[in-house]
Amino acid sequence: MPRTPDFHLPLWAAVVVALGAGPILDAAFPDKGVWPLAFVGVALYLVAFAGRRIGGSFLVGLVGGLSFFLVHVQWTSLYLGALPWVALSTLEALFFAVGAVLITLAYRWVPRVWPSSVGRLVLLPVTVAGLWTAREYASGHWPYGGFSWGRVAESQSESPFASLVAWVGISGLSFLLVGVTALLVQLVVEKPILRRTRVLVAATTVVAILAIPAWPVQSAGTSTIAAVQGNGRAGYFDKRQYGDLTDAQVLATYDGLSTSKKVDMIVWPEGASDRDPTRDRYGTYVFDTISKAYGAPLVSGVITQRGKKIYNSSIVWSGGRVTAQYDKIHLVPFGEYVPDRSFWRPFAPSLVDLIARDYTIGSKPNVLDVGRIRAGISICFDIVDDALTTRMVRGGAQVILAQTNNADFGRTDENTQQLAIARLRAIESSRPLVNISTVGSSAVIAADGSTVDEIPAYAPGVLETTVTLGKGITPAIAIGGALEGLVSLFGLAVLAMAAILLRTGPSPDSGQTKSADISRRSRR
Repeated sequence: MPRTPDFHLPLWAAVVVALGAGPILDAAFPDKGVWPLAFVGVALYLVAFAGRRIGGSFLVGLVGGLSFFLVHVQWTSLYLGALPWVALSTLEALFFAVGAVLITLAYRWVPRVWPSSVGRLVLLPVTVAGLWTAREYASGHWPYGGFSWGRVAESQSESPFASLVAWVGISGLSFLLVGVTALLVQLVVEKPILRRTRVLVAATTVVAILAIPAWPVQSAGTSTIAAVQGNGRAGYFDKRQYGDLTDAQVLATYDGLSTSKKVDMIVWPEGASDRDPTRDRYGTYVFDTISKAYGAPLVSGVITQRGKKIYNSSIVWSGGRVTAQYDKIHLVPFGEYVPDRSFWRPFAPSLVDLIARDYTIGSKPNVLDVGRIRAGISICFDIVDDALTTRMVRGGAQVILAQTNNADFGRTDENTQQLAIARLRAIESSRPLVNISTVGSSAVIAADGSTVDEIPAYAPGVLETTVTLGKGITPAIAIGGALEGLVSLFGLAVLAMAAILLRTGPSPDSGQTKSADISRRSRR
């Protein structure tokens, strides 16, 4: 019976390939945004992982993970230097290396236990994709809530594959992309298969996936929203006086939006006002004046305090008071708070001490009533959390307000990477999304992922847009994280079953693989 060739690169070559795969995969993401390179980058990783011993696989995965994340999140070093950049990249690379070992074992075991064409061309790619998704899940949840940045699917926000997130979610799209890539790699190395058969199988698979129609957008009416980018000095290290951020937002609002315009709400970004209107009398006057002048609720990011606890909040101000409030749930560890401060402080006391106050994780619903509209609220890093998107749509959100402050990242790729994730959230939820930043990138995105309006970065401006409100539940929202868990567990279960079968008895092709096993033991 034909079987997968014992294909592998020498260890030194695999390290070189993995080293080059990182920048190639990164180029698929914004700002470069050459989305087809995601398939090239993943394919290079898989080729580098195949045929390795465990130690060699871990090394290749570590190098490959570092080569990707050091480029992909280079923006973390802009103001804080190399330590947080290297520390975060190394942590993510360790997850990547463990994932590489699992994928290597899949390439070693699955074809031996299931040597048929179905085993090699269906079960193996699906297992590899499941293991890749499991690695993305693990790094996106641990430690301290994880870091979901850099998932393969996040490179596809403007590709023909983007519409699939409404069906399978972001993790589901990662699974499909890696699965297709793994299949293409198998078709290349499967020598017994005729060339025309390989091309036919590859083309049929890709066309079948692209043939899945976009999820139909359901309208719940329209709303006119004015979102204001103040371009204030909102960075952590920017020199400013108390009230400067509020003043910048007020000026941008009045300069860019006529009081004769009828809008349903005015939206300011995360941290837009350094005056909390519940504790600052002049702040109360400002919020009242803006809300009354335009006859609309003002939704603004504000740092609030209840007792001794401090929150990164979004408040709805109308009629002289706060009518609704959401407190950010997915806080950034070592950015908005320091977990286990006493443990980590000795490693970098100067950096840890920069974070003088720890924000408290919120517990309020992330859907607020803004006048007649139900708005889902996402504050900055909240946007990467799949569960929060599911929660807001199930809570009745008709539009998503993604408020953020990107000032600490300058003109780096962070701004466009975050906007790409926001674009996928709009498609996934089938809701229009207003991504409003202090300095950019700010844009209004329709439920189909298209850009309706945008403001240039580092310029004050107003997005005054009439959006089509959304309703209904997409398949991605309906299944929540179940699909991600299913494909991850499937990959791990197949790997575990293969290991058990190999230990408890001879594999179906044991006679054919004896010589390959001998050569494998001598391989580095």
